[in-house]
Amino acid sequence: MQHRIILGSILTLILVGATVPALAADQTREQTRDQVRDQDIYGHSLMSVQERNEYRNKMRAAKTAQERERIRAEHHEQMKVRAKERGVTLPDQPPAGRGPGMGPGNGMGPGGGRK
Repeated sequence: MQHRIILGSILTLILVGATVPALAADQTREQTRDQVRDQDIYGHSLMSVQERNEYRNKMRAAKTAQERERIRAEHHEQMKVRAKERGVTLPDQPPAGRGPGMGPGNGMGPGGGRK
């Protein structure tokens, strides 16, 4: 009976020890992915984390390419004004939409998902 308890405890420790690095790796990948997405947003350095998340959510919620383009153009103008207020120079053109819900296509890759 005691052997089962000891063996169970050892196995639990091994499983927990193996899970912690995997969770840390997932968190690092997620942070890196967010940083890459941040760089895709025009004027990202002038925005708070909350503003970037709100912008992404607006773009994902847009139903058409025209709506995404309107949101992108409005955002571009807002960032130009903000940059001027802060004495910062931004490039003339915003980056092309490259993220989930930010460009043409269904976002599912080559297979297109289930039919």
